[in-house]
Amino acid sequence: MVKKITRIGLMTSGGDAPGMNPCIRAIVRTAIAHELEASGIHQGYEGLIKGTIDPLRVRDVGGIIQRGGTILETARSEAFRTEKGQREAIRQLNEEGIDGLIVIGGDGSLSGAHVLAEQGVRVVGIPGSIDNDIFGTNMSIGVDTALNTILLAIDRLRDTAASHHRAFIVETMGRNCGYLAVMAGIIGGAEVTLIPEVDQKIEDVAEAMEDAYRRGKNHCLVIVAEGAKPNAVELKSGLDKLDVGFRSRVTILGHIQRGGSPSAFDRLLATRMGVRAVEALVEGESDVMIGLEGRELVLVPLEEAISKSRQPDPEYFEIASMLAR
Repeated sequence: MVKKITRIGLMTSGGDAPGMNPCIRAIVRTAIAHELEASGIHQGYEGLIKGTIDPLRVRDVGGIIQRGGTILETARSEAFRTEKGQREAIRQLNEEGIDGLIVIGGDGSLSGAHVLAEQGVRVVGIPGSIDNDIFGTNMSIGVDTALNTILLAIDRLRDTAASHHRAFIVETMGRNCGYLAVMAGIIGGAEVTLIPEVDQKIEDVAEAMEDAYRRGKNHCLVIVAEGAKPNAVELKSGLDKLDVGFRSRVTILGHIQRGGSPSAFDRLLATRMGVRAVEALVEGESDVMIGLEGRELVLVPLEEAISKSRQPDPEYFEIASMLAR
């Protein structure tokens, strides 16, 4: 017989993502609806080890649904990678009477959740990563908002690029996954898109840019994921040595992509995942992640979710290349 839980702990870990606050709100209020107590763990696994844990009530999560970032804050923890750190984390959970844990974060955070589950902690993960690189879910919390932020920047850069007959090389986040870049290339109308998953040469980019110039375009947009080879700075350096018609400028969007009020899609996705995570704990589930499959939420074993990274569909890259005419 599965032991009934009485108190749920929740944390946000790793990189922040727009939508984490709506998810926190949903978890707390769903827990209360199930007559459970909820406790917020500050600064991820580092805070768990240190015992920075506070009760969360209905009013504590009021007015946060529109806020970016995370009210619980987040941090990376080297100490949790050790057996001593994991032992201390479990000790803190037991001292606080937390018998169900929800972890919101990326692959590293979910890996930590799986480690705790293997040591007897009842835990459910929720994917929160703007890179959309978590296996087992079509979308992670924060992706849609990040894409909208990138699109807004691209549209504004296009205005000035056209005014000056220039090329703008725009770097998006995506150290190991090119999802943001390839989707931004499609919806932003880029002439060239570079992602980590596809090897490209500076000469190939130069050829595409020169072709755009010859066809009479008055601007050129090149979207580059931060993990692509060449990266944005290397690409500009190489293009400066060639005559492609356009003069190039680099814009690195950086952490602006993480911030901002979450979009309607992210608010709804985060809310649905938060509700389902609490329900999964109540049902006795553990060592699983809440994933989006089509329009439905599914339970994905954490071991499967962390086994590999999600890669952008090659079809999207082909679409981006085909439309860049």
